[in-house]
Amino acid sequence: MATVSKERFYLEIPSIEVAFLRTLAKKMGWTLKRERKSGIQQALDDVEAGRVHEAKNVDDLLEQLNA
Repeated sequence: MATVSKERFYLEIPSIEVAFLRTLAKKMGWTLKRERKSGIQQALDDVEAGRVHEAKNVDDLLEQLNA
């Protein structure tokens, strides 16, 4: 009996395409696992990418939070 080698891929796809990917994986007999980033990892990614705002003062912070 021949053994089937498996490979692991990581894809970034638009959220709207997840349902299609699940359907395709099911029909092909693939295993689909979703890896979600923790909140702290998302925050670290934001800092690394420069997606941060430094408030000048408390009023500026509250204005940003309410925007």
